[in-house]
Amino acid sequence: MSRSRIVLIAALVLAGAGLVAGVLYGTKRPAGNAAAACASSAAVAARAAPFAKGDVAAMKMTKAPEPLVDFAFGTPGGQGRLSDLRGKVVLFNLWATWCVPCREEMPDLDALQKTLGGSDFEVLALNMDTRNLDRVPRWLEETGITALALRTDAEGKVFQQLRGAGKVTGLPTTILIDRDGCVLGEMAGPAKWSSEDAKAMIRAAVGG
Repeated sequence: MSRSRIVLIAALVLAGAGLVAGVLYGTKRPAGNAAAACASSAAVAARAAPFAKGDVAAMKMTKAPEPLVDFAFGTPGGQGRLSDLRGKVVLFNLWATWCVPCREEMPDLDALQKTLGGSDFEVLALNMDTRNLDRVPRWLEETGITALALRTDAEGKVFQQLRGAGKVTGLPTTILIDRDGCVLGEMAGPAKWSSEDAKAMIRAAVGG
């Protein structure tokens, strides 16, 4: 076998080994980083899990919290980000005016924000309407929604981000996030967010 052929084979073997190492080790790093970022969040999820019952029994609490992808959203004053709410427990809800169960639970989300909203907790209700955007604030006003800040995803970018991350398939979807931006639990479908069950779960996540 010629020297040049031996060198070529050796190079291919090394390249293959590098590819395998990249698959074996490269894919593990994000999981390790996620675990490190949410090291203290598992205890928060465990504390809140017993309260995911009754009116909020559909909330699926996790035993291995991971960070939720940061995203931008529209506000009346410009733009905000999920990371702006770090330091608070966040109940993140995706809704739209054309979604009947979304509309039905919005007054309950508004009531939850009125009762528990503050420096430790906030309801982030993100609107998914992409057409006739002027009807969103009008619908909120007509429905008497006063405590929830108007946040919008008029281009559908957040929905696509979350769908790509496997966090959402339809509306409404609600995600419970801790102070570090880590996912404690996820729910598909509506819930009675003004109920005592919901408030007990939130208080447990907040730690009070």
